[in-house]
Amino acid sequence: MDEERNVNAPEQELTEAELNELVRIRMEKLKALQDAGSDPFGIVRYDQQYYSLDVVENFDSLEGKTVRVAGRMMSKRIMGKASFCHLLDYKGGIQVYARLDDLGEEAYAAFKALDMGDILGVEGRVFKTRTGEVSIHAESYTLLSKSLRPLPEKYHGLKDTELRYRQRFVDLIVNPEVRKTFISRSAIISNIRRMLNEKGFIEVETPVLNSTASGASARPFVTHHNTLDLDMYLRIATEIHLKMCIVGGLERVYELGRIFRNEGMDATHNPEFTTIELYQAYTDYNGMMELAEELVSGCCTLVNGATKINYQGMEIDLAAPFARLTMNDAVKRYTGADFMACATDEEARALAKSIGLHFEDKTICRGLLLAEAFDAFAEDKLIQPTFITDYPVENSPLTKRKPNDPRLTERFELFIAGHEYANAFSELNDPIDQRGRFVQQAMERLKGDDEAMMIDEDFCTALEYGMPPTGGMGIGIDRLVMLLTDSATIRDVLLFPTMKPVK
Repeated sequence: MDEERNVNAPEQELTEAELNELVRIRMEKLKALQDAGSDPFGIVRYDQQYYSLDVVENFDSLEGKTVRVAGRMMSKRIMGKASFCHLLDYKGGIQVYARLDDLGEEAYAAFKALDMGDILGVEGRVFKTRTGEVSIHAESYTLLSKSLRPLPEKYHGLKDTELRYRQRFVDLIVNPEVRKTFISRSAIISNIRRMLNEKGFIEVETPVLNSTASGASARPFVTHHNTLDLDMYLRIATEIHLKMCIVGGLERVYELGRIFRNEGMDATHNPEFTTIELYQAYTDYNGMMELAEELVSGCCTLVNGATKINYQGMEIDLAAPFARLTMNDAVKRYTGADFMACATDEEARALAKSIGLHFEDKTICRGLLLAEAFDAFAEDKLIQPTFITDYPVENSPLTKRKPNDPRLTERFELFIAGHEYANAFSELNDPIDQRGRFVQQAMERLKGDDEAMMIDEDFCTALEYGMPPTGGMGIGIDRLVMLLTDSATIRDVLLFPTMKPVK
């Protein structure tokens, strides 16, 4: 069987039998190499001198000089006594020109027998072809790793979405735009860390395993600690421990890490995801708005070179300042309903019914109806970046009340393209009020709400020692990366998203 014809035929997909045959052929090639004393897996190091992009960008100074590069063979053209191949490395790709006269008969024959996917080290002179392509004229090469499975057919790449997520390693090899997304993700995270560090924040680490599920309204994952014979929860937020740091005098702290929530999966939700939570003493949610604008705009400019982007067909401008709108005003804008004008919960329930809001709890209060009306009628309308402020106290158990209206809290969420990207508070530091809200949350759990918070006695104790006025914010890293890389689903920005096992 001619492997190259099977791998590269533009309209052909390999059957399982053909794939197995190609693997068998490659295994035989490997055995022949090993029998000849040339085991590619026995090589422990290759001094890679340049990346492909470095050679291309510095051609004027490198022309005619000998360089060493390394990468994966992605294509090969055999032309008798001369051949070309294309090597892919971390920064891109470069063409390699190989000649019988330079390599010698044995090495050139071995070069022609190489397979797509093999990893090579190449040493040679930098030059340009007649078509102007920067290339390397090989003087020697080393097979550094043998690819025992053929890459997906080169004209179409790996297009099966489910397979792409399950075999991200192949996806990264054959789809350059995927590599670019994850390089951008790393740059975004590094930039956020840099910006916060420059503002005097310090990065801390808090427990992933907790005895109480608190800090957010979410269903936790439950595990068991055998030694302590204790049920524990994977953290649903980092908030509680970070605010304990504020109590202890670490006045500007953040943590960037994994969060776990045992909830549904869709285009913007994965059971484990990455957030950054940050807390700053002596500021409030207005200070957090300014910081959110700076972080989002700065990361957008870093990745895209400007603050104007196209996300899934929507033109969005991420230049500061962002629009600001109270939750009640947003609902009024899109439904005409003014929930804060309702004198009683009963009046609010009648208003909700009049605008077609469905709810099952016959005793639901005005604040929760306002929040549900926002989710149902306003959230997906917010395309340009908008801070939605003044959330009802009933769904903001960790937030300070507004001094001029105790029904509401000093909280905002940042919405862009119809989705939430950040959540921030003027943090509640009244231990008596906090305990009362925890009790209310516990009552909701007893009524069947498994996303309501548990009473966190350690946190209540910490607040009793005194916490200064504090602004806090959480930003969803995955969603931010989606936005700035024009990715349609969270799975496109997670290297290894949660997948149901194949049976």
